[in-house]
Amino acid sequence: MDIPTNAIDEPCYVISVAAQLVNLHPQTLRHYEKLGLIRPHRSEGSRRLYSPRDIERLRKIIRLTNDLGVNLAGVQVILNMSEQMMEMQARIEQMQAEFEAEIARLRAMLE
Repeated sequence: MDIPTNAIDEPCYVISVAAQLVNLHPQTLRHYEKLGLIRPHRSEGSRRLYSPRDIERLRKIIRLTNDLGVNLAGVQVILNMSEQMMEMQARIEQMQAEFEAEIARLRAMLE
């Protein structure tokens, strides 16, 4: 099993602890996993292990469903779009840095 080096991605909570942290039944977490809303890491013994990032994702799901009345299909769309937006933002920032470096290189050539 590959263990992430970033602490927020460290799989450290078994399903019962994760369920307690977000005040849900473990079966609900299993259902969310079946729907693809959450993807906990699996230990070598195939036990589900949740990271702090997974816990935050579960809390976001709870906010969307309980506070905003979004159904689970809508939650999936919202989470996917949020991830795509974050990826696009990262790509934009990368491209901006590349453009700025190229502009600096071209300016240096003109001097």
